[in-house]
Amino acid sequence: MDTFNKLTELFRRFPGIGPRQAKRFVYFLLSTQPGYREELVRLLLDLKNVIAICDDCRRFFTANGKRNLCPICVDSNRDHNALMVVEKDVDLENIERAKVWQGTYFVLGGSVPILEKKPEERIRLHEFQKLIDARSKKGLEEIVLALSLTTEGENTTHYLLELLSPLVKKNGFKVSTLGRGLSTGLELEYSDSETIRNALKNRQ
Repeated sequence: MDTFNKLTELFRRFPGIGPRQAKRFVYFLLSTQPGYREELVRLLLDLKNVIAICDDCRRFFTANGKRNLCPICVDSNRDHNALMVVEKDVDLENIERAKVWQGTYFVLGGSVPILEKKPEERIRLHEFQKLIDARSKKGLEEIVLALSLTTEGENTTHYLLELLSPLVKKNGFKVSTLGRGLSTGLELEYSDSETIRNALKNRQ
């Protein structure tokens, strides 16, 4: 396979990108100025050096050279007794844009498909349990499961509810899910601010 087709295949791995779009990306790069391509290559190579994963919420953030915690997790104005669980980073960003949540987050990094035999390998289960244990000792009051209303999202919600059930009895915190406002089949990253606001307001 030549370079053109190899690059096309790499672009096809991007979420939501089909073969035609992937090929357009390659043609676009061929038609741009050399400086643009060089800057793109430089930034891609720099990603691993400037982007880190937060030790607490597991989101990607620009490393600050200090503690390996993102700005949200170190913000003393956030409610650290309230934790919202989302599937991916773009969901977190969408909720932040809506400005309706003052607690902290945890990014699962995926979802659990129906009939999945090893769900712990599809999401950051170990890290999640570790964070819950630490937060419970500091007065955790509520966990909001803010997952998409897709088949996989709902299955992940049910899986986490079962997982958290004994911890709720032991530690006394509340677990809620997003309420009315989100349409069935809708991914959280595509929801507008008003929809998120209503879903969070009516959580149950």
